[in-house]
Amino acid sequence: MHFHLGIQFVFRFFRMNSFPEVSVQALHDAVRTVPDFPQPGIAFKDVTPILLDPVLFRQAVEALAEPFRDAGVTKVAGIEARGFLFGLPLAEELDAGFIPIRKQGKLPWRTYRMEYDLEYGADCVEMHMDAVVQGDRILIHGDVIATGGTAAATAKLIRKAGGELAGFSFLVELDYLSGRERLESDAAIGPVLRFDA
Repeated sequence: MHFHLGIQFVFRFFRMNSFPEVSVQALHDAVRTVPDFPQPGIAFKDVTPILLDPVLFRQAVEALAEPFRDAGVTKVAGIEARGFLFGLPLAEELDAGFIPIRKQGKLPWRTYRMEYDLEYGADCVEMHMDAVVQGDRILIHGDVIATGGTAAATAKLIRKAGGELAGFSFLVELDYLSGRERLESDAAIGPVLRFDA
């Protein structure tokens, strides 16, 4: 037992110190703005350049984890689909399980679902019924918070399943869309990068 814990500590120490530190500014500069995607008038924030660089990627995961290391997180709920990209390594970093939050009809087993309004129409998110157990503290993760509708619906889904909300984690927050105003006012919100345009 002690030998196993010692090996785990050495592995974590080596992993955490095997890449040089980079600045938040470097992460910010790596996010690519794509005009008129997916439709005219939208300036899409593309985080895939961070995925191409192992140093930036590792730094992003550590920055996402930092505000929640002492929050007692037992599971990370990643919002489909880009929330899986950083959500899975974030869960590993926090020694937590991972819950995929998916659009309607994508999960194979019995689910809870939560509908929410869009500017035009409605959408819904689903989660397996056995994903949350009593005592779970769930950190909700998405790559970008824009209008906040999907993250807010996910929080309601977690509550419906009996989970406790540990907070919200985002790599990018688009300040000009005021998405955090739709989230629970007393919840911790941890964006790494913020854009005002």
